[in-house]
Amino acid sequence: MKRFVPFLLAILALAAPGMGRAETGAWVKSGPVEARLVASVQGVGDLAKIPLGLEVRLEPGWKTYWRTPGDAGFAPRLDWSESRNLKATELIYPAPHRFTVLGFETAGYDAEVLFPIAATPAEPGRPLDLALKAELLVCSTICVPEMMALSLSIPEGPATPGPSANDIARAQSLVPGDGRASGLTVTAVRGQGAALEVEVTAREPMVAPDVFVETDPPVTFAAPKSQFLDGDRRAILRMDATDPTPGLDLAGRAMTLTVVDGNRSVEAPATAASGLGGAGAAPAGLLAMLGVALLGGLILNLMPCVLPVLSLKLLSIVQHGGRAPAAVRAGFLASAAGILTSFLILAGVLVAVKAAGGAVGWGIQFQQPLFLVFMVVLVTLFAANLWGLFELPLPRAVADRLGGPEGQGLGGQFATGAFATLLATPCSAPFLGTAVGFALARGALEVFAIFAALGVGLALPYLLIAAFPRAARLLPRPGRWMVVLRRVLGGALALTALWLLSVLVVQVGEVPALAVAVLMGGLVASLWLGRRLAESARWAGAALAGLLALVAFAVPAVFGPSAGAAPVAESTAARWTVFDEAAIREQVAAGRTVFVDVTADWCITCQANKKLVLNRGTVAQRLEDAGTVTAMRADWTRPDEAIARYLARHGRYGIPFNIVYGPGAPEGIALPELLTEGAVLDALDRATGKIKS
Repeated sequence: MKRFVPFLLAILALAAPGMGRAETGAWVKSGPVEARLVASVQGVGDLAKIPLGLEVRLEPGWKTYWRTPGDAGFAPRLDWSESRNLKATELIYPAPHRFTVLGFETAGYDAEVLFPIAATPAEPGRPLDLALKAELLVCSTICVPEMMALSLSIPEGPATPGPSANDIARAQSLVPGDGRASGLTVTAVRGQGAALEVEVTAREPMVAPDVFVETDPPVTFAAPKSQFLDGDRRAILRMDATDPTPGLDLAGRAMTLTVVDGNRSVEAPATAASGLGGAGAAPAGLLAMLGVALLGGLILNLMPCVLPVLSLKLLSIVQHGGRAPAAVRAGFLASAAGILTSFLILAGVLVAVKAAGGAVGWGIQFQQPLFLVFMVVLVTLFAANLWGLFELPLPRAVADRLGGPEGQGLGGQFATGAFATLLATPCSAPFLGTAVGFALARGALEVFAIFAALGVGLALPYLLIAAFPRAARLLPRPGRWMVVLRRVLGGALALTALWLLSVLVVQVGEVPALAVAVLMGGLVASLWLGRRLAESARWAGAALAGLLALVAFAVPAVFGPSAGAAPVAESTAARWTVFDEAAIREQVAAGRTVFVDVTADWCITCQANKKLVLNRGTVAQRLEDAGTVTAMRADWTRPDEAIARYLARHGRYGIPFNIVYGPGAPEGIALPELLTEGAVLDALDRATGKIKS
């Protein structure tokens, strides 16, 4: 009998008035979702409002919806009618995530979510018996409405914190507020037709801001394109309605905006002003971005991609030694004009491709086999010219007009500038990616303006010498030593041709690339033989070289763009997995850190990042830790729509692009174009939650 005494005393204690303890509700599972009710307090006390929570867990790959679900779905439907001593409840929504599937935009939650609830008892101080019928729509590849009956009793007694108090407090901290805690502020909203711009400022730099718009009647928007300013502490988020009604004009429309950046969020009512780029924000942004583009173009002169261009620059400078100041100025202005013209042509091509609905980006012309063949032929001809295998004599009148004999005048200098631009495009630089992303996310005017500024930046060294032409007198005068220099510089361009051929291998395979290499060897041999023939027969060598160049252009068409394309070895290396955007959130929900590297064989800056940072030292060790880190590599050497869309969603239109996701940074931490060991390790630590952002 004695052994039953403790059991009986426990029952009496629980039955005694004022002595009971509130239990968390039992988990109830229905299909891929389970839920329960929890409370922050163990007794009702004399609280006018009692903090509760609806805790929901979802199986991997499933999601449920926010209060404004978007193109499809519905918010949780709650029926409290069978509860006792309950006057009212208010369900509060944490900041949602965006889900984009097959062009449909929805907002909600995956993995797990805890909805805070404020419950008002009819008689404060009396026990609260909660009975909830909850209907949740959960979706994966299919959508299923799930019904669950949940219950929770909170007895009389002191409102002391319960076991779920911390969980509910954390959920309440994720509810968008007025911005004082998060440091986010909506400073301007502008609308024009079906387009909307939201300007946001932040105390700390933003990483990947998103905005959810609620208006009546409802309008669903695609994911915003972000333009970052002021050290990423200001962002202009531009978005378009996904399925606008005829005649839709968002100007003057009242709306509620929820801006989310990682774990920070703000909710703000707003009325859209008329016109995009109003209130002086966009022009100021454009002026600031023109400065960024100018600086990016200037820094591009120092990037690895200038190595093959260096031979042309060096030869151009040396050839001006001892020349008259007027001739020096004209020559360098011609090279600057070649650079600027090439950038404007590139801008025009990108605007046309964008208008046609194609993917646009910095350096994507290197994804096209015909362009690569063109560059191989062009670089080979430049090298052969430096080796003295051929000249392009001009008629006397034309040569005099261009300022020099046999193409050494303004025409040759202009061509040198244009060629330097083409060889510089597979390289990225600090500020360049930001400027290009801003331009390509906006209209044709911005594209041309930004690319003109990039061209001026790249041409700035030429312009400086043109402004002070007497500096060229400090250079040695041309002489026999230039013959040796031309041969060395021709060898540098030959190495560039080999690099271009290695990129072509990935595009069309080893056999077609080898065929182009053999044809280029034959082209050089033909020019060499032509120099040794009699004056009247030299045309035969030039004609054969031209024929071989034309045959080279036909190689990609004969073999096709995918015939025998070589796999990218690094994408299948032990520590790297193939890029899978859908798997990122699942990995983060499982507590892992995900490092994404968007790269390409033609991106010289990407190769420098790998050699100097990603494949060595502490960074390589961290990425090889398969237990905690998933390293994904997105190879953009060949066109890939999924990668292009992924870049565009992050406001990027060029590579390299590196971003780190983790429990501490579910929306990602974007890294600069040029990686450093410190920046990568810091992002990995912040993403794991070791360091607070």
